[in-house]
Amino acid sequence: MMKTLIELDQGWQFKDANDTTAQFLPVAQFPTNIHLDLQHHGLIPDPFFAKNELDVQWVGERAWIYRTTFPTPQTSEADAEMDLVFDGLDTFASVFLNGEEILKTENMFIPERVTLTNLLRAHHENELSIRFESAWLRGQRIVKDHPEHRWGCWNGDPSRLAVRKAQYHYGWDWGPRLITCGPWRPIRLEIYTARIDDLYFTTDVHPMLVSAQVVAKVHVVGRASQVVFALSLADEMVGAEVVGIENGVASATFRTGRPRLWYPTGYGGQPLYTLTAKLLLGGSAKDSATKRFGLRRAEVFQCKLMNAPGTAFMFQINNVPIFCGGSNWIPADSFIPRVTPEKYRQWVKMIVEGNQVMLRIWGGGIYEEQALYDACDELGVLVWQDFPFACGNYPAYPAFLEQVEREARANVKRLRHHPSIVIWAGNNEDYQYVESEGLDYNPQDKDPQSWLKSSFPARYIYEKLLVDVTRELIPQTYYHFGSPFGGKNTRDSTSGMGTQEPYQKYDQLGGRFVSEFGMAALPDARTIDSYLPSHTDERYPQSSTMEFHHKAAGGQRRLAM
Repeated sequence: MMKTLIELDQGWQFKDANDTTAQFLPVAQFPTNIHLDLQHHGLIPDPFFAKNELDVQWVGERAWIYRTTFPTPQTSEADAEMDLVFDGLDTFASVFLNGEEILKTENMFIPERVTLTNLLRAHHENELSIRFESAWLRGQRIVKDHPEHRWGCWNGDPSRLAVRKAQYHYGWDWGPRLITCGPWRPIRLEIYTARIDDLYFTTDVHPMLVSAQVVAKVHVVGRASQVVFALSLADEMVGAEVVGIENGVASATFRTGRPRLWYPTGYGGQPLYTLTAKLLLGGSAKDSATKRFGLRRAEVFQCKLMNAPGTAFMFQINNVPIFCGGSNWIPADSFIPRVTPEKYRQWVKMIVEGNQVMLRIWGGGIYEEQALYDACDELGVLVWQDFPFACGNYPAYPAFLEQVEREARANVKRLRHHPSIVIWAGNNEDYQYVESEGLDYNPQDKDPQSWLKSSFPARYIYEKLLVDVTRELIPQTYYHFGSPFGGKNTRDSTSGMGTQEPYQKYDQLGGRFVSEFGMAALPDARTIDSYLPSHTDERYPQSSTMEFHHKAAGGQRRLAM
């Protein structure tokens, strides 16, 4: 039998977990989160309007239950496996199937898979129930459980550092505090006798760009004998190969003497190759997987400069130096499930139309949706990808490190086929926080175990754990310890980013590679209309509502007016 997917996106209901009088209500959509569902039923106001954010803080302090039912799929294969797959649960979730707990989670970034052997009812509906605890309250408890750590951060509450959840949910200098929960990514059943667990590849483009090699690999689960690999470009077949499976792995190598190379927008085209793997047993197809990718040489140069202090920090694609003018990307919404693939593509088109070449996916957000990276691949926008750590001193006790490693591995694997991603960075501004607070950091100390005993134990994450993960899984992609990082300190403009200064000094400021820069200003009038209509008496600079929506410290004094 061929692997079958059944999306569990119907019949979902939700309620307050601790309110015995509350009735289950239908969800607004699926995937979803609690704020979307409560607003859909008129139980909370629009959190972005006026000062409504203050009136919905209770939502993040409650526990919530989501549930649905589904029939047991019928299969003619006696040895077929049935897995329940969760692409993302936000965040502290206990999953029950027919009253039996089958999974506990504490990380919104890690996909989970549970085999349902002997757990499904043969002739009755199955009930799937998920209880989401308050991430806010759990984070507070974790902080109390680890008094040995020096908790502290910019933006939000220090308890966010203990929770592997989008950090901007706790409030930032640009956005509201809306601590979400819920099934924020798809949930499905997978029925199979064999499946492709991972399809990936490495590419090698000749230094003179005259040839290229693609080494494709699959990891297989279940009974299968062969994999058919096929590589194509548009309607042209580049090559195909049938390979036997040994110890659950199969590999094929493709070579081309005339590679069509992928370039950033403005520097060339964006041809995308398609790699397909089909899993066989005795000539019968069991599963298939497909990845699209671009062939390119991507390099980061940090060489000493002639007649100038410091070093360069320069990206080169296919031997061409790239001017990486671009933008920082914060999450498109506090409620990601309602952001459509079409919206992602529209925003990337705006980037291209604005003559921008690079998008930095900021470390206070999420590992983004595939739709965003797909649009960058197709339209030629380079991506700087931060790991989601930002503006704080993260802990590094063993259970936390285990979570971080699982998270990093899962998401690097999920995203490593995208040609647009040319760099991964360990965090956003955590090294700046270390400097501001005077935490331990001795660049001459090369002993990772000693870092764990210091007041900056997260150095182990950025300079050991993530180094090991990226070196193993994406050895051809450059990894940088943080943004910013480099030189004598994070403010060293001869190596990296530079300092924060009044906007009037714009013509005096610079750096070797400025990975984040901006000046605060009021948004488009249509944005103001959405949270402060013209008929209100608060529509003027420095009104309490205008100030409430201006989250940055310093308020109006930082505006470029």
